[in-house]
Amino acid sequence: MKYTKENFIFLLCGIIIYIVDIGVDFWVASKYFYKGQYTWAILIISFRCLSSLITQIFSYQWFKNDCEDTDPEKLRWIFLVHFFHCGIFIRYWFALKYGCQAAFKQNSNGDVSETDHPNFIQKQAIDILADINMLRIFKTFLETTPQLFVQIYVLMEHKNHNFYQYAAIIMSFCGISFSTVDYQVSLRKSLPDKERFRVLSKLVYLFYKLLTITSWILSISLVTLLSARSSVILLILLWSCGFAWTLKQHTTFCKSKEMEFLYRTIIGIVLLFTFFNIKGRKTKVPISIYYVTHTLVTVGILLVYWFWKPSVVKEIHFTIVGILTILCLVLGIVFLVVYYRFFHPTCYCKQRTCFDEVDRGAGDNVEIGRFQNFIMQ
Repeated sequence: MKYTKENFIFLLCGIIIYIVDIGVDFWVASKYFYKGQYTWAILIISFRCLSSLITQIFSYQWFKNDCEDTDPEKLRWIFLVHFFHCGIFIRYWFALKYGCQAAFKQNSNGDVSETDHPNFIQKQAIDILADINMLRIFKTFLETTPQLFVQIYVLMEHKNHNFYQYAAIIMSFCGISFSTVDYQVSLRKSLPDKERFRVLSKLVYLFYKLLTITSWILSISLVTLLSARSSVILLILLWSCGFAWTLKQHTTFCKSKEMEFLYRTIIGIVLLFTFFNIKGRKTKVPISIYYVTHTLVTVGILLVYWFWKPSVVKEIHFTIVGILTILCLVLGIVFLVVYYRFFHPTCYCKQRTCFDEVDRGAGDNVEIGRFQNFIMQ
């Protein structure tokens, strides 16, 4: 486990994208309000508020779990910061602090205290980054991906296209890209027997995720154009399947039953858009069922348009969307197969204990932490 300069650069890029994304969200929402399109504005803000609320809840709970022996007054201040939805910035501050030390200022010469030891700083930087990336996964699939769906649907529904809509779509794709890749980097660092997540594997993984997610969002957008009620029913049905699967897996990510239920509910939403291994077990059969189902639903949607809406099929925009949907799906599955065949870390935790401790190189062992019970890939 080593925190590199590349990790620090990605962290800086992630912070910039996070801040810009907040500004773009409010900019786009204000544009919709100005034009009287209140539904889209409310949806954009609602997704933002929902993701912020969930990330603050989990961030505070993690602080509370990690600081059980801390002064209660300090915990109250931490609670207030999270209450005002600024908890993520505390984590970014610590990530910058320890990340800069780990990547640029490490020096193991001479006598140093335990908290100044290079290996301690390395682990702190990696653990803090892992927490941030887990929170960003929540944000990606509770806010960024739904907002991308809204923007694409609006572009398909209305003929007038504006710069701010394209800006929002670009920011959504950037957000999905950085969060998924950063998350995979943190996951690799939690698996000490696996090689580093190199550039080629990052690109293959990125294209697999982006293409399959894009294809699915286009498919759901087509369903929504056909019937908003059908779209809602389909999403609820698929969420129910994902939630039931998480229940069957008996996840153990949180310490309390209430937080674990919330976690499983959110993972059900994540599974609406993409597949994750939520238990660290072999998932050849589940992932096959997952993407076969998505493929059948996508093809079914296009066939419904072909037989029930022949007038729409003749329109040029539908032809473009249909081709993009199928092309993204096929290419995404190709990248998926390539990733799992050549780049996937196949040795995961068994019974969640095999990586409870790792050699620090200084004669001590340290716990991996909560990351080992989070969703994997």
